[in-house]
Amino acid sequence: MALVDEIISNYPVDLDRVYLSGFSMGGNGTWDFASRSPELFSAIVPISGWFEPDKAMLLKNVPIWAFHCVDDDVVHVSGTENMVKALTNIGGNIKVTYYSGLKHDHKVFHETYNNAELYTWLLTHKK
Repeated sequence: MALVDEIISNYPVDLDRVYLSGFSMGGNGTWDFASRSPELFSAIVPISGWFEPDKAMLLKNVPIWAFHCVDDDVVHVSGTENMVKALTNIGGNIKVTYYSGLKHDHKVFHETYNNAELYTWLLTHKK
């Protein structure tokens, strides 16, 4: 949070459009950080991550587009599936894309961040 505060204090940040994303451990960090400060983020994009479904209520009002490869050989896809299910069950704002054939390679990262639809989706979400 100190880094986010530093950036907001020293750079021209649109506080209505603060987004969070990360891959693998960063995907877990995306879920976790957003759950600790959900009011800060306009939307989040966890990629190949995992989190604790019993904490889904903390993220209910945060727009989320999660990405994961079904044949991920490092972080099992159930890490995303469980969060999607938990958020869906409580009426959360969750969208998910599953890839196949990419495993836990940085190709998942590249495929996601090279998707123009992702940026259009992000820009539709603001505080």
